[in-house]
Amino acid sequence: MKDHCIATYRLFDDRADFKKKAEGIAVGLTVGSWTELPEARKAEMSKHLGKVTTIEEHPSDVAGERYADISIAYPDINFSPDLPALLVTAFGKLSMDGKIKLMDLDFSDSFRTAFSGPKYGIDGIRDQLQVYNRPLLMSIFKSLIGHDLPGLKEQFYQQALGGVDLIKDDEILFENPLTPIVQRVRACMEAAAAAEQITGKKLLYAVNLTGPTFSLREQALRAIEAGANALLFNVLSYGYDVLHGLSQDPDITVPIAAHPALAGAYYPAKEHGIAAPLLLGKLMRLAGADLVLFPSPYGSVTMPKEETQGIRQALTSTAESLESIHKRSFPVPSAGIHPGLVPLIIQDFGTEVVVNAGGGIHGHPLGTASGGQAFVDAIDAVMKGDTLEQRAVVSEPLAAAIGLWGVKK
Repeated sequence: MKDHCIATYRLFDDRADFKKKAEGIAVGLTVGSWTELPEARKAEMSKHLGKVTTIEEHPSDVAGERYADISIAYPDINFSPDLPALLVTAFGKLSMDGKIKLMDLDFSDSFRTAFSGPKYGIDGIRDQLQVYNRPLLMSIFKSLIGHDLPGLKEQFYQQALGGVDLIKDDEILFENPLTPIVQRVRACMEAAAAAEQITGKKLLYAVNLTGPTFSLREQALRAIEAGANALLFNVLSYGYDVLHGLSQDPDITVPIAAHPALAGAYYPAKEHGIAAPLLLGKLMRLAGADLVLFPSPYGSVTMPKEETQGIRQALTSTAESLESIHKRSFPVPSAGIHPGLVPLIIQDFGTEVVVNAGGGIHGHPLGTASGGQAFVDAIDAVMKGDTLEQRAVVSEPLAAAIGLWGVKK
């Protein structure tokens, strides 16, 4: 049984001896020094010593392009089985030591089994919605700040009439006097029930969980008691351990959608930060996110396709490893999504994906409800092997959407 976690780094340096640098990291982040220790002390400390496992050098004649991928094993005995401890061990001080990026973490058996992962995941959410054979559709509230409850309820109702499966708050909607969370949940769930009488569809409302860290659990329980059936959570501003605490709480009985706010401070730089598949994929799943939002490769805030595919793989892998002990999390590629992108989304992400739209629904020429319907028709067309242009002949909402945004080839 593996008793160490392995961190993989990408280290950029035009002149460094990468072997020496890797050994310095392995020692410096564990026992602190080695060659100066007496032999008796070395025997005692050897079980705590980090070990270099691989070094893959990538030479280049271009200034700033020479790098090496370095993997270092950190013994579990050095840290408690929680994500803050591992992240500080593997990348705390090191993150400030030159041009180095944390690319991956390979968890030990005992570390991984200390986490229960998503409480619901893809299969649990599909069971709640009774939808199994297609991507899900999420709609986002827009321009929420300053809305009163009647205005918010009407916007929710129009989104629900469009046939979406999930509706989420905007991540910048915090507790406020106009739409406090308990009243907001009650108003929106009333609108959901009214829309269901017309559409026949159930939906999840991910209400934004906010406030001081030590009040989050209480706020979540109040929202659930008021009828909330999902939560939205800004994980990176609070920390993975807070997500872990919420997700494993037996009284928090709803799925949690992880928002990627602040992620741009971590993943985009080539020479610094944390790689997106780890930041928004592997760590989110381990900490218990049921759905994970991240920038799509297509829209207004984009992420390179290879990185989005890395996130998708990390969230949905069922490989024969201990990773498979955790439920799969729903990938939610986001930002700038319109109906003309649906074929690409399904081509790239398969059916285990949530199509997430804000302006692509609210900005529809025929209104919000028609915006949702355009996405519903686009998803159905792709699943049945039709082109969007073919379906638009019999779908006025889809035709109007294509007229405005086109179809991305």
